[in-house]
Amino acid sequence: MFAEKGSAPAPVRDASTVVLVRDSADGIEVFLQRRVKQMAFAGGMTVFPGGGVDHRDRDAEIAWVGPEVQWWADRFATDTESARALVSAAVRETFEECGVLLAGSADAVYPDPASLAGERERLVNKEISFAQFLSEHDLALRADLLAPLSHWITPKNEVRRYDTRFFLAELPDGQAADGETSEAADTKWQTAAAALADWNEGKHFLLPPTWSQLRVIAANSTVAELMSADHRIEPIEPSIADASGLAGLRFADSDEYLSSLGDGRMDQLRNTNKA
Repeated sequence: MFAEKGSAPAPVRDASTVVLVRDSADGIEVFLQRRVKQMAFAGGMTVFPGGGVDHRDRDAEIAWVGPEVQWWADRFATDTESARALVSAAVRETFEECGVLLAGSADAVYPDPASLAGERERLVNKEISFAQFLSEHDLALRADLLAPLSHWITPKNEVRRYDTRFFLAELPDGQAADGETSEAADTKWQTAAAALADWNEGKHFLLPPTWSQLRVIAANSTVAELMSADHRIEPIEPSIADASGLAGLRFADSDEYLSSLGDGRMDQLRNTNKA
């Protein structure tokens, strides 16, 4: 929802979003969620799994496999404590929202995340911290299964604002992503190209960051190629050209984002109170 004109920008909250991908015969598929319309942020939009950082994600006692925290801090231009929290939030949110667990030993991921459904629910309800969950099951966070992708900041005219780092993660062998979250009305695997085509045809609604990441994915042939690429990461905060809703936002590719929309959907963009 947009803030009242002339009001001070809302403070930003650190968040992590995970673009979960897998190879298919038709190209790289991505796991997408259509959020329930009642959600205060991005209600009704098609998005990737993710959410805000919990202060407990900053726990330095988390067992860790893969690039060290300082490496992530350098890639995302932040301090080590925030980098640890962002990576932890990425793994936690992926487990909470779609049941995929990027944790295990140094040699293997946990083989049956579905068996941890009770702990997943406790995490969602914030009854336990992610560090506590990992410790109780002798698990290490697998930072090596993630790759940095991008950095977007919610525009200043939003009531809820997030400083979001986007991560890539390949679906681990033997695991399955599900729709067992109260935040999603629908979930599915879809190629990035098909998701963009559906956007162009008005079948679902993509916010600029989601649209932008899908374009990056569609430009790659395999998950290995996508994960190994050196993605340019600079903070992107769309500017506000006017008060006409999403249609008034400006960013590097905003003209392309808007160009495929007909008059009806442009009116929807101008009048929408969601972002």
